[in-house]
Amino acid sequence: MKMHAPIRSLLTACALTAGLLPFGVVAQTPPATERAAAVPAPRDGQRDFDWEIGLWKTDLRRRLRPLTGSDEWVEYSGTTTVSKVWGGRANWVELDVKGSAGEILAGSLRLYNPQSRQWSLNFANSAAGTMTIPTVGEFRDGRGEFYSSETLNGRAILVRFVIFDIGPDSAKFEQAFSADGGRTWEVNWIATDTRAK
Repeated sequence: MKMHAPIRSLLTACALTAGLLPFGVVAQTPPATERAAAVPAPRDGQRDFDWEIGLWKTDLRRRLRPLTGSDEWVEYSGTTTVSKVWGGRANWVELDVKGSAGEILAGSLRLYNPQSRQWSLNFANSAAGTMTIPTVGEFRDGRGEFYSSETLNGRAILVRFVIFDIGPDSAKFEQAFSADGGRTWEVNWIATDTRAK
């Protein structure tokens, strides 16, 4: 069968294009090693609290009546002891401070979840004898942020706990409440720890 020249040219061009198409796709797709390198590996934070293991001197300020419009604060001083649990995948914090408003004996069991790569901070006060709802979060760029939903005087609130200004011998801790879904925050707990010599 005799083919007209224009049709033969068109079929030849199509065959060449189809034959080169896989090469173009391969050339545009980076090797698997490059693709893996482009996506950073998830950060393993199970050693985030290693810096805090040991004995600390604690200076604490606490707002007496949060979310009431009151700006009355009380001050405490004492110690915080942080101990490793489960080889560092958890830790136990013991707070023992005294001030004009009395004494606070409290603890916090911090647990690391290797699946979510986040910590849950489970606080307990000796006056209540129960654990609160844990705040959950993680460290990024040397700052830890942890959140939860709780109730205060029957009202639903958000809780934010932040650990910042972390150095070899000092760190700051701040708790704040929000009654408007996180649009505004009122700080009610400020602690500064310095490593005991």
